[in-house]
Amino acid sequence: MTQKQQLLICTLMDRHSVFMVQLAYRKTGDRMLAEDLVQETFVKALMNTDVVEDLSSAKRRAWLFRTLKNLFFDRCRRGVLEREYVQQWHPEYMEDQGLQEIENAMLLQSIDPQDRVIFHLRHFDGYSAEEIREIGAGAL
Repeated sequence: MTQKQQLLICTLMDRHSVFMVQLAYRKTGDRMLAEDLVQETFVKALMNTDVVEDLSSAKRRAWLFRTLKNLFFDRCRRGVLEREYVQQWHPEYMEDQGLQEIENAMLLQSIDPQDRVIFHLRHFDGYSAEEIREIGAGAL
């Protein structure tokens, strides 16, 4: 990595990390998870400095926040898949189903309404990404 790329990442962290942690904390309700997501976002920026450095300042910020949002959704999906695995193969480890439903509802309330609808269609109703696009979920 060049000195210019290092400076870019440091500048992005200085300008955006505090607000990104606050945003991630509002979405997750967990300070450590929020910090982990922001750290993962900057690792992705570090791995993609050739792309990020060619963007304008506003587009860099948008790239960071979009990456943070995607990492949050990836974490949510991973949690759903892990619970499904445990439920299928190790039912003795499953928590009370009512508690799980409450946790899911709380998690869904932490995301934007449009994203919530898309997430629900994908992970609870079983629609594929292609089907959601055809439905016009972007307009929901």
